[in-house]
Amino acid sequence: MLYKLSILNQTFYKNTKISYSDTGKGKTIVLLHGFLENKKMWTEYVTLFSEKYRVVTIDLLGHGESECLGYVHEMEENANAVNQVLEHLKIEKAIILGHSMGGYVALAFAELHPEKIQKIVLLNSTSKEDSEEKKLNRTRAIKAVKQNYASFVSLAVANLFSENNRTRLAEEIEKTKSEALKTPLQGIVASLEGMKIRKDREELVRRNLFPILLILGKKDPVLNYDETIGQIKDTTAELVSFDDGHMSHIENKEELKSVLSRFFE
Repeated sequence: MLYKLSILNQTFYKNTKISYSDTGKGKTIVLLHGFLENKKMWTEYVTLFSEKYRVVTIDLLGHGESECLGYVHEMEENANAVNQVLEHLKIEKAIILGHSMGGYVALAFAELHPEKIQKIVLLNSTSKEDSEEKKLNRTRAIKAVKQNYASFVSLAVANLFSENNRTRLAEEIEKTKSEALKTPLQGIVASLEGMKIRKDREELVRRNLFPILLILGKKDPVLNYDETIGQIKDTTAELVSFDDGHMSHIENKEELKSVLSRFFE
C-alpha cells in the first residue's frame, strides 16, 4: 500500500548529516538504536508497526549513515539531533523507544523536550549514570578500540548476548557484528566518551510525567538486573523482564513484539 512507503532520507544538525527512515502513517513511534548499532536493526519492527503507526528510525551521531559531530557525542547532542529530525518531519509528539544507549538519548530528549513525549520505552537501558567502575571500563574500551578495532567490536557485540544464546543465535550475532563493523572509530570513541559523562536521570523517571515501560533481560551481561529495577521503585513505570541478555530485540523477538504492541496502543 502506498501509505506504507518507506522514505529513507537525511537532514542536518549543526552541519552534520543525520540519516533517518520514515514509514507508515498515524501515531508516531521513534526507534533509537544502541551503541554499535544503526537503524537497520529495526527492520522487522518497522514492517510490523508501520501497519498501524508512523515509524521513524534514526541513525544516532557517528552510527549508520549519520556523520560524526566531534570527539564527544553527548546524549544531549544526540537528543537535539533527534529533535531536528522530528522538526524536519513536522512531528509534534511521539512515543520514543530507545535500546541501550538509545534509551539514554530518549531520556535526554524527554528532559529537553517533555512536551513532545507521549510514552517512553527503555529497552535494556537505564536512567542511572555510569558508576565509577563503569566509567573506568569505558576509558579502557576507548584504549582497546584504538589498539584493535575489529577485535574490540567483535568481542563487544558477542558479549551483549546471554551465554546460553551465543550458539543458538550465532548467525544473528554475525549479522550484528557485520553492521557494527561499519561504525567508524571516531563514532565509537565519541559515543563511549558521551556515555561516560552522561548525567543521572532517575529523577525524571520518578516524576511520572508520562508512561514509561522498562524492558530488561535477567541475564544481561551489561546491566545488573537487580540494580536496574531499583530505578522504577515507587513509580508508575511498568517493568517487563525476559530471561535472556542485553539484546531483547533479537533474543526475545516475538515476546517483545507482543509487549510493544500492547504498550503502543
